[in-house]
Amino acid sequence: MKVPFLDLKAQYLSIREDIHGAIQQVMEATAFAGGPFVARFENEFAAFCGTQHAVGVGSGTDALWAALVAAGIGPGDEVITVPDTFIATAEAISFCGARPVFVDVEETTYNMDPNKLEEYLKIRRSKSAIRKRPKAVIPVHLFGQTSDMDPIMAIARKYGLLVIEDAAQAHGAEYKGKKAGSIGDAGCFSFYPGKNLGAYGEAGAIVTSNDELAAKMRILRDHGQPRKYHHDLVGWNARMDGLQGAVLSVKLKHIDRWNEERRKNAGLYNRLLAAGDTVILPKEAAFAKHIYHIYAIRLRNREAAMAALGQKGIATGIHYPVPLHLTGAYRSLGYKLATFRLRSAARANSYPFPCIRN
Repeated sequence: MKVPFLDLKAQYLSIREDIHGAIQQVMEATAFAGGPFVARFENEFAAFCGTQHAVGVGSGTDALWAALVAAGIGPGDEVITVPDTFIATAEAISFCGARPVFVDVEETTYNMDPNKLEEYLKIRRSKSAIRKRPKAVIPVHLFGQTSDMDPIMAIARKYGLLVIEDAAQAHGAEYKGKKAGSIGDAGCFSFYPGKNLGAYGEAGAIVTSNDELAAKMRILRDHGQPRKYHHDLVGWNARMDGLQGAVLSVKLKHIDRWNEERRKNAGLYNRLLAAGDTVILPKEAAFAKHIYHIYAIRLRNREAAMAALGQKGIATGIHYPVPLHLTGAYRSLGYKLATFRLRSAARANSYPFPCIRN
């Protein structure tokens, strides 16, 4: 028996008739770029997240970019995030002209450490002559579990920072009963096909309850035009297409059940793997409802374990083999190998990050 790392076909087959019907509606309406099917999904997804607005865009990277630009982030600004994330988090910062700054993660959740965030901000406040100033913070809800948002929000408000949640892996995850994306000033989602809520192509969304931010993001995603040929801002082509909106509306109806199935599978993995003393299991924080986009374990002899699983037809992956501060793209920022606790040479040799997807 083969166990793939990701099986999109099995999910598709379970909802095939509804998907075909939704796509047929878009084709018959010829509503391909934006339009009513995107608007319907935006309303549904805003209600799902508990926000006033959802703005559909072309990808999760577009979502991060539009949220930052709408908030006025630009050249000379700093945006604080973490090194353990997909590069899109930092790319969006860079393409605004701002500078990404990395702070460490907690060892148990792999999400932003609020103490390290405040530690950095205290240092920056003391250096009043420095031109660049932190303007925003992007906590990343890695693997499907939210960051500890109450202290992050309190620190951000203390220092006057915007908070943009990178919820690209956290569709339906909760923090103290609140949905991911609804806690900060805005929340950014990717609907890449492999996500818990995945499109049949590229798509993303920003959720917010800030009317001004939502209005500006809607303009930015459509070449900066509030109406056709009237370009008030320098925007971009970042629209969601109608087919993706229709597909996502179908799949949104199932996301709670799918997430619960992932949680059930994660519980089974926890019980089966708990007998060993060489594996560090994912830890669900007391404040969180983890939706296990990735079931990530840490263990010694990663390569040997992955090879053994591969021989049995069980696929695994590594998320992420190179942290952002060590990539060629961001090496110029000057961070060293041992800057962050989970990425020191000793730690990397003993407890890397393999993962098994459920």
